Amino acid sequence: MTRWWHFLLAGAAGLIVVATAVAGLSAALVYPNLPSLDSLTDYRPKQPLRIFTEDGSLIGEFGEERRAVVRLKDTPKFMRQAILAAEDERFYQHGGVDTIGVLRAALSNLVSRGAKEGASTITMQVARNFFLTSEKTLRRKLNEALLAIKIEHALSKDEILELYLNHIYLGQRSYGFAAAAQIYFGKPLAKINLAEAAMLAGLPKAPSAYNPVVNPTRARTRQLYVLGRMKTLGYISPDEYERAKEQRLPVKYSPQNFEAEAPHLAELVRQRMHQKYGDAIYVSGMKVYTTLRLADQRAAVAGVRQGIVEFHRRRGYAGPEARLNLPADAAEAEKVIEGDLLDREESNGFLPGVVLAVEKSRIRVRMRSGDTVDLGPSEIKYAQRFLSDKLAAEKRLARGSVVRVVRLSPETPWQLTYLPQVEAAFIALSPDTGAIRAMVGGFDFSHSQFNHVTQAWRQPGSSFKPFIYSAALEHGITPASVFDDAPITVDPAETGGIAWEPKNYDGTMEGPLTLRMALAKSKNLISIRVLQAAGVQFVHEHAAKFGFDMSRIPPYLTMALGAGEVTPLSLAAGYAVFANGGGRVTPWHLLKVMDKDNHVLETFAPVAPTPAIDPRNAFLMTNLLQDVVRRGTATGALKLGRGDLAGKTGTTNDSRDAWFAGFQRTLVAVAWMGYDQPRSLGTGETGGGTALPIWVRYMGEALKNVPEMPYTPPDGIVIHAVNPQTGISVPEGQGVPEYFFQEYAPGAADSVPPQAPLDALAQKPDTRFSRSAPATPQNPFDILPHPATPKN
Repeated sequence: MTRWWHFLLAGAAGLIVVATAVAGLSAALVYPNLPSLDSLTDYRPKQPLRIFTEDGSLIGEFGEERRAVVRLKDTPKFMRQAILAAEDERFYQHGGVDTIGVLRAALSNLVSRGAKEGASTITMQVARNFFLTSEKTLRRKLNEALLAIKIEHALSKDEILELYLNHIYLGQRSYGFAAAAQIYFGKPLAKINLAEAAMLAGLPKAPSAYNPVVNPTRARTRQLYVLGRMKTLGYISPDEYERAKEQRLPVKYSPQNFEAEAPHLAELVRQRMHQKYGDAIYVSGMKVYTTLRLADQRAAVAGVRQGIVEFHRRRGYAGPEARLNLPADAAEAEKVIEGDLLDREESNGFLPGVVLAVEKSRIRVRMRSGDTVDLGPSEIKYAQRFLSDKLAAEKRLARGSVVRVVRLSPETPWQLTYLPQVEAAFIALSPDTGAIRAMVGGFDFSHSQFNHVTQAWRQPGSSFKPFIYSAALEHGITPASVFDDAPITVDPAETGGIAWEPKNYDGTMEGPLTLRMALAKSKNLISIRVLQAAGVQFVHEHAAKFGFDMSRIPPYLTMALGAGEVTPLSLAAGYAVFANGGGRVTPWHLLKVMDKDNHVLETFAPVAPTPAIDPRNAFLMTNLLQDVVRRGTATGALKLGRGDLAGKTGTTNDSRDAWFAGFQRTLVAVAWMGYDQPRSLGTGETGGGTALPIWVRYMGEALKNVPEMPYTPPDGIVIHAVNPQTGISVPEGQGVPEYFFQEYAPGAADSVPPQAPLDALAQKPDTRFSRSAPATPQNPFDILPHPATPKN
């Protein structure tokens, strides 16, 4: 009986608070202890630095509070209705304190014999969040009511609701519904659906208790309550209620959730902004737009993820991460699983899970979302080595094993995988302007902030050969010139002091081959002979025209096999010279900087391309690199069904680095895979098998709606028929057409016959160009951080 009277008195006390507030309305407006409403009428919350793609998609955020201010009119109607249904259904009828709501709550609590229903209106919550503490005292409640009445007299209902939308704390460091939509669902508030809106609207009551990341079951219960209230109030129809009720929510579990993941480029932007504007960037709501494109970045991330998964499949399963001791009781086991998975972050789509059972044809895995997924027979086979009873319990895949699973697309099944030690990088840019369209600096930014695109100096292997061949074309060698694919011993003086007997990658030799076929098949022995023929110093100076840091590429014959160092970004810029017809571009990534009110503070534009090589040279190299795709080491790109793709694979000694650099008329892209501390990727891992699939996955999406663009020969290019085996000119119709510089074509007065001795080719001067690039050009990538050492 005592408890019954306790709640009766509590209800009465609530009525007294209301009566006091209403009776003291006139005094409230001048109540000396009430704070000024300036912070409401001139609302200037702390807003983070936000970074966007060219097409307006959020890719990064840095600040003390995760907040995005939105206008009420830009908020979905069902979002507003969900908030009213959950928090204050009579918001537009009461004057700040809902007397009917207070009475209803008191009676409800009396009947239920517990304080289960509150009576704070949205206006009262605004008052509390801006001016008061959360202490549960009568004095604080009275001040809250008085402030609510004062706010109602100063602001319109829509203004109050807009303040609430933007200021309320909703868990995961998010303030306001726009920030919460981005954090929990990875999308702007304008793009959420009814089911997601109901989930968000359930958070203000208790952000920690109803957080869908931490407490998915309780969050689901609260969401259904909100949907039920919306149906009862007539905001949604019974059919809409049922559809929303059945809809599964893709709750994000990473600490940063954006429309596309581009943390490495976002960090470049943050560094530059902090250098110019200081700590103000973290609270002032500045916005930066970059040259990235949403579809391109998503495709690049997906390509890298797929490349790592496929690499893991080739190398074999590495085993579970850990082993939990699960109780026999299902409910107790669920608590252990939930507690462990909450501490394990998603890693670029590699989701943590706990094995519930290993059966004959499937592995059952419990996910952090509460879902159970089944891994099929292929995964049983993949993990076979870890199913043996001979293994130690912690290493064996069994009930309680902590594993990683991944799904490459909604149409593909779940796969077993593991957190990678190997790294990968991808960069794509516009060959005409240098605008960076996609950047993946590493597999998981939360694991390593080292940007492999801009900071990783690695040997390019055979992906550097096109620059050797380009120099050869300048020197008078033609695509039909024949070189011998035969053994060669190089004097130590020509390698930097070490005797060298190079070999082709596959160990085979095919005898005489044309320059075209030698590049398509990536013949190392012929590349060395081509470099000898053109002259090491001449080639070194020619390669400098593409923007490389030549201090990292020693002028020795080993240059023919890519023994120097480049970054993926510098290699992409080098290939852009071929793609755009001979101009050297400067990569760039900033479009404009704006303040929180959308006033433009800075704008950026591309640096005009500078002439680097003869357009005819660029055309011939593009044509040769198209043959690498058509019939050489990059035939894996043929699955895209396009005839305008060109590129070159690259594999370094002992398969320590795998590359593919390629382009189409509107895009140039480079994919790389390797270990931070260089070691072999494994037997059989090559540029064509390891890096090319990443490039293909990206280009398949990036070029989906781009028509084929054939390359047109510039003036000064002529066609002659040649024997494809010997390179000798033959009558029309008796051989294959081949492109030549006009002055080096068969029969030209100053041409060197394709079969001329190597010494004659090496001695022939470059009579068409008087300019000579410096051996070490000015670094065109000064907009990006200087190289650093990877951190593991």
